[in-house]
Amino acid sequence: MINKLKKIAAKRRRAERSRFKLRQSSSRPRLVFNKSNRYLSCQIIDDAQGTTLVAASTLEAGFAGKSRKDKEAAKALGKAIGEKAASKGVKVVMLDRSGMIYHGRIAAFADAARAAGLEF
Repeated sequence: MINKLKKIAAKRRRAERSRFKLRQSSSRPRLVFNKSNRYLSCQIIDDAQGTTLVAASTLEAGFAGKSRKDKEAAKALGKAIGEKAASKGVKVVMLDRSGMIYHGRIAAFADAARAAGLEF
């Protein structure tokens, strides 16, 4: 149990460290990616105003019938958030990985978001 708590604390420290660096240059909104055991979600947050500009998740109706947590779902989620951001007029964002390494689902999500028109 102690090892599990140490892992959770280490992940929290990594996330705080990366968010601190992003908040130092808060001229752009943050694109936050989150993954759970069953779903993927993301949102674009404006830290200056403390509001969520755009949000998307694999819980939405467009993802029904497909896997909601693999690389293909991450690509579809990146495309969806890019389209929603374009409709709101958001083009330039900072990617907040929440302390996770840039690999697998996160990389697929980021590449699809870039292809949909977002600039990191």
